[in-house]
Amino acid sequence: MKQSYLNIVGLAFRAGKCTLGEEAIVRDIKKQKISLLIIANDASNNTKKKLTDKCTYYKIPYVITDDRDTLSNAIGKSGRVAIGITDKGFAQKISTMLN
Repeated sequence: MKQSYLNIVGLAFRAGKCTLGEEAIVRDIKKQKISLLIIANDASNNTKKKLTDKCTYYKIPYVITDDRDTLSNAIGKSGRVAIGITDKGFAQKISTMLN
């Protein structure tokens, strides 16, 4: 089941429906562009706190899941600790797969 949500994340990335990079993610959270934020469970405490606080304030759903290598593999880029999903359809599908 977990692997299939990573396939959807990869599809969203290839479709151009993802935001990568901490600053870009924070900017898009403030603009209400992100529908779901996926955070790696091995992200630093500061990064987790910063992103989860922003998500809570702006009422953006987020999930803390696999490690950074697994998330990075899903999108084909290295060292990614957070992925913002900007498409509502992809976000809903990933949410239902993770819950």
